[in-house]
Amino acid sequence: MFATAASAQTRIEPHDNKYSPAEDVKIGQEAAVQVRREYPMLNDATSERLVDRIGQRLVKSISTEFRQPAFRYSFDVVNMREINAFALPGGPMFVNRGMIQAAGTEAEVAGVMAHELAHVVLRHGTVQASKAQKFQIGAIAGQILGAIVGGNAGSVIAQGSEFGLSAYFLKYSREFEREADIMGSQMMARAGYDPRAMATMFDRIAQKGGSGAPEWLSSHPNPGNRSAAIRKEAEMLGAPTYAGNTSEFNAVKSRLSRMPAAPTAQQVAQANKAGRPIPDSGTGGSVGTSGRTVRVEPPSSQWRTYQPDNLVRIAVPANWQEIGSGGGALYAPQGGYFQTEGGGSAYTHGVQVGVVNTEGRSLQEATDALIQSFTQSNPDLRRSTNYARANVGGRAGLQTTLTNTSQITGQREHVSLATTTLRDGSTLFVIGVSPFNERSAYQRIFNRVQQGLTINDR
Repeated sequence: MFATAASAQTRIEPHDNKYSPAEDVKIGQEAAVQVRREYPMLNDATSERLVDRIGQRLVKSISTEFRQPAFRYSFDVVNMREINAFALPGGPMFVNRGMIQAAGTEAEVAGVMAHELAHVVLRHGTVQASKAQKFQIGAIAGQILGAIVGGNAGSVIAQGSEFGLSAYFLKYSREFEREADIMGSQMMARAGYDPRAMATMFDRIAQKGGSGAPEWLSSHPNPGNRSAAIRKEAEMLGAPTYAGNTSEFNAVKSRLSRMPAAPTAQQVAQANKAGRPIPDSGTGGSVGTSGRTVRVEPPSSQWRTYQPDNLVRIAVPANWQEIGSGGGALYAPQGGYFQTEGGGSAYTHGVQVGVVNTEGRSLQEATDALIQSFTQSNPDLRRSTNYARANVGGRAGLQTTLTNTSQITGQREHVSLATTTLRDGSTLFVIGVSPFNERSAYQRIFNRVQQGLTINDR
């Protein structure tokens, strides 16, 4: 059935683009860091698992012609009330909790996600940027973010930019909307979903019009006869009938309905503008519940090398500072490191490298003991994954992830731990910490740090 559908589908031609796929990725990753910092992520594993499963299924359905190996796809749920979803150049996608709650089936959520994914695959963000004058990549990231997010919250982001490019990124053109509808339908069919579910969801969104029209409509204008065009494409594709995992979808909707109401985009925008904590009813708790709201610069794309002692050399983002030395060297961005009331220290963003005497234990036993020692000052610390093999400075090691409640913000935080055995039998560890809602971006930093270590224990 799929081979017949492929021959009948509407042909879409790529547009001219001054930017490389790698530049799409750079723009999207920088903007995604800003989204995760300024928007309340839901941080609910059950909801995120559903959205990630749908997203990965759709990514596998991208046609060979339009696949970009450099793209880095990720799928997050934003704890906001509005019916909205958006995707950034190079792969990051964000789906509002309100969008999931408004959908009637998994296939309807997949329809919105397929449409957004099509914008990424067709590189519409940087195609529109190509129509402008030639600007630095960093200069356009904020404007693309503000335009793709759309609505009240998006306009606040766009207004914060120093560059006058907003006219190029106010919303997608009707031509691009038509293309995303068509390609999204094709991806849905290849993934097994009925593309007509996309039309059903768009009809559902359009019915909520008027003065309180959904955010999604502000940046995704109707190209004309939208539903009819999608259904026509579905007929050519010989539409499949997979509606998704109904029990999982209904369980997620039931779970969301029991949570406190999500904040609105306007509340989030006002909180950001005033520097107040963003309301957050997700499983991670409220920002600043321990008295602090932490905002740090995204990790620099430039790196700097330090040698805290004769044992290791370590490379970290250039805007991270060295704090301490020797066996417990810590590297953190400005604003990400604090002295605690008891005279100790804590950090919300950063990485630490150290060595512990493990008395001849195996690496797994040593790592277990290390985690146990960390729980003495972090009673909420819990392992969230099993051990996996890891590259630590070119050596075989172990890696695991943990979750914790930050002493600084009261928020859930992501902890990455990697270990390897030194020649004298002791254990070298690299531990990275970030807010849980920024874990995707920071885990890539932590992996690069641990793999790039130079260890001199000969």
